[in-house]
Amino acid sequence: MATTQHYLWASGHFILLLSALRYFFAYAMFKSVSPVWYKACYTGALLSYAIVCQKSLGVPQPSMAYAKKALLDENVQYFLLAIYWWTSKPIAITLIPFMIFSLFHALTFTRTTLMPQFLPPGPPATADGPPTPHRFAKQLQLWVKANYDTAMRAVAYAELIIFVRILLGALVFYNSILSPIFYAHFLRQRWYQSTFTREAVSVTVARIDATVAGQGNPTLTNVWTQGKGLVARWGGSSLTPAQGARAR
Repeated sequence: MATTQHYLWASGHFILLLSALRYFFAYAMFKSVSPVWYKACYTGALLSYAIVCQKSLGVPQPSMAYAKKALLDENVQYFLLAIYWWTSKPIAITLIPFMIFSLFHALTFTRTTLMPQFLPPGPPATADGPPTPHRFAKQLQLWVKANYDTAMRAVAYAELIIFVRILLGALVFYNSILSPIFYAHFLRQRWYQSTFTREAVSVTVARIDATVAGQGNPTLTNVWTQGKGLVARWGGSSLTPAQGARAR
């Protein structure tokens, strides 16, 4: 039986997803869009992530142990990121990872909580067994399972693109210079905790390596090599990945 808290968690994802679709639909139609929709997206995210963080970590405690555990929790990281984007100038592309997460959570909630209330169950798999889910629920479950890894890879690549976008934005004063600094620390944490992020970074670096090598320019090669070294040293601190923190 779903609790009120579970419905609030799901409503946050639905608010985020529907508001983001409205926001991007206006862009696609070349129409102006109110920043209220952008705020609504991250309001939904904050609602959902606050509930997940409270469930996984409990009541906040004024201790270093609690703070360290919280900062290593993926859901806390996305919660803090949502706060940052909520308070910043709207950047549409930042919504994409949150949209993908919300899509999968909304579909799962629909399958496990909403569909059983409106669709009759299927026949039992065995003579004395419980009823099976409706065929639409089964199809939805199969689609989510088949596309989850692909979606998480899309999130990882989108997060790299977001970093490039806000880095360039900071150089031309379109967004705060603090944005790429804050987001770089977020990506550093993702590197330690997400195999999808490590895969996306490795593939991206390999492609840049090949492109730079193909230019035959020693200066460019040297700059790129030194840049990679600096990033590797900056990101090389020992961190302990959080365990079982994929709720989002």
